Amino acid sequence: MSDVSRALAQIEAIHEQLARSGVYRGWRSVPVAASGAMGLAAAALQSTAPERLDPIRFTAYWSVVAIVAIAIGCSEIVWHYLTRATDTERRRTRQVLGQFLPPLVAAAVITAAFIRTSPDLASLLPGMWALCFGVGIFSARPFLPAASQLVAAYYWVAGIGLLWTAAAGGALSPWAAGGTFGVGQLAAATTLYYCLERPAARGGAGQSANPTDEV
Repeated sequence: MSDVSRALAQIEAIHEQLARSGVYRGWRSVPVAASGAMGLAAAALQSTAPERLDPIRFTAYWSVVAIVAIAIGCSEIVWHYLTRATDTERRRTRQVLGQFLPPLVAAAVITAAFIRTSPDLASLLPGMWALCFGVGIFSARPFLPAASQLVAAYYWVAGIGLLWTAAAGGALSPWAAGGTFGVGQLAAATTLYYCLERPAARGGAGQSANPTDEV
């Protein structure tokens, strides 16, 4: 029984090593681009509203937009996980998303804390959201194309700029949230396409039909 236990432990270690190696191919350019387009559309919709949103409604509006956009961006991952993924692929997906999830949870906690402390702090939220999203991308960088670090850097620079220029109780610009996220997601989609999905990249990396296969 000890030999069997050691063999099972070695197999588990091999699975973990496989899950840590290679570029994760779960995120696809089309859903990610669609999430960015949704952010831009939501910003355009808010900018045409007859009256400005107060801090509470602004935060609620963009929280819903963020949840839906993230769901769209991860839709293919979820579909593949539930319908076709092997145990190894599911383990890899959980590992990658586990790297990305803590900054998103932090963003949600910061949002609730800011609004609870003072709704006037809502003008700082777009910058905080951008910083947290950039941290999420950077945390998952071992599993993403190298160029994704440029996308993370964009979110950091945008977040710092938004925080530096924001004033508590200031104007709540829809483009601070939607524009930043929309441009960032379109850049991420472009990165995924050119690094992983275009014919030259697929041929060089030997990509299989499954989107979450390792390189």
